[in-house]
Amino acid sequence: MNIYNTLTKKVEEFKENENGKVKMYTCGPTVYHFAHIGNLRTYMMEDVLEKFLRYSGLDVLRVMNITDVGHLSSDGDTGEDKMLKGAKREKKTVLEIAEFYKNAFFEDCKKLNIKMPDIVEPATNCIPEFIKTIEVLIEKDYAYIADGNVYFDTSKLDDYNVLTGHSSEELMVGVRDDVTEDLSKKNKSDFVLWFTKSKFDDQELKWDSPWGVGYPGWHIECSAISMKHCGEYLDIHCGGVDNIFPHHTNEIAQSESYLGHKWCNYWFHVHHLNDETGKMSKSKGEFLTVSLLESKGYNPLAYRFFCLQSHYRKPLTFSYDALDQATLTYNKLLKRIDALNPDTPIDNDFVASAKAKFIDTVGNDLNTALGITCIYDVLKADTTDASKLATLKSFDEVLSINLVREKTAEPVSEKTEFELQIEALIEERKQAKKDKNFARADEIRNQLSDMGVTIKDTREGTTYTID
Repeated sequence: MNIYNTLTKKVEEFKENENGKVKMYTCGPTVYHFAHIGNLRTYMMEDVLEKFLRYSGLDVLRVMNITDVGHLSSDGDTGEDKMLKGAKREKKTVLEIAEFYKNAFFEDCKKLNIKMPDIVEPATNCIPEFIKTIEVLIEKDYAYIADGNVYFDTSKLDDYNVLTGHSSEELMVGVRDDVTEDLSKKNKSDFVLWFTKSKFDDQELKWDSPWGVGYPGWHIECSAISMKHCGEYLDIHCGGVDNIFPHHTNEIAQSESYLGHKWCNYWFHVHHLNDETGKMSKSKGEFLTVSLLESKGYNPLAYRFFCLQSHYRKPLTFSYDALDQATLTYNKLLKRIDALNPDTPIDNDFVASAKAKFIDTVGNDLNTALGITCIYDVLKADTTDASKLATLKSFDEVLSINLVREKTAEPVSEKTEFELQIEALIEERKQAKKDKNFARADEIRNQLSDMGVTIKDTREGTTYTID
């Protein structure tokens, strides 16, 4: 497999460590709110990467953290703790918030066919590991105590910005303009390893430490959790492009200072999903979640198909028109596969050859768009239907869009579920008017309006437009 490595800024051959097991770490969610579909694009592509590595015959151990403490509203170690913010918003405890949104996150993953990582570790389980790591960093003179907090001293490193390729001064522009500078730091780029009661006195979760009662910074979590489960050497670390700085930059700094050697060989980053106004976030516009898509009649796997049609290193713009087109294409594809006859001979040579081509294609920097093209190549091939089905089932071990379904499954309509729901309501309204139940007819019109649907009665029948 060839993959773009953010560390080296080039596509290079992926080689696992000598023990033959690929150790893969993926930054997990901060469970203070629902994940939006932009967040989930990253988890989907990490899922495809893991499944492709396994499909290629490699043994993979994938570890993911759950941030349930320590992530502040600014990545620059300022502002309110996101978990505390969520607890105040919903008038619940931090642990209640964490449990609810952790479960919601994995429910979304299930709907999108995202495999559960082998190990999922909440940050609150690993306080002793965080403290031990920080103690070693202090002993090695990579960290210092100031005003009750423990900071990592970035001036001790010659290559702090190795992952970004920028200088600290360049990276500070835009990061610090709108936040209060922490005067306790020796250097602007220093970051907090441990907060004590000298800051954020309303913090709900606190632990005893050698530096006072407090809680860990965000960045130390991933380093310590990764080293706990993957050891001193990590093959590949994944996340969104917004994690490159400061989070992953800080992980490299503290991990390699702690270990005394190179820590991770490959860094895999997924680009943003944008809406038509720019980067998607939880704080602006319509909060786009998997549940919202479902409420509008969309199959979550149509969204996965939509994402697979684009390369993970390219920004992807979401719109309902684009999702409608992806849904139509996906449904037509499933309908075509459903029509294949399984009761025919299987040509094993064809299956093996097609699988090798798929590995070669998708293995070129995880090119899922060309992986989708491989599906159509199989459907057009001069071979038996059973051979096609066996091949597509094999591809789906990586793509996970339920290409080959049981024959008992409902036939696929080329209309979206949302369109079918609209038409059912229009038919019910027609019957209500026929029965002179005008109150119910008005209720349905209002219901459709709330769904963003405008109806118009004409001589030929009722038509509708989606706002």
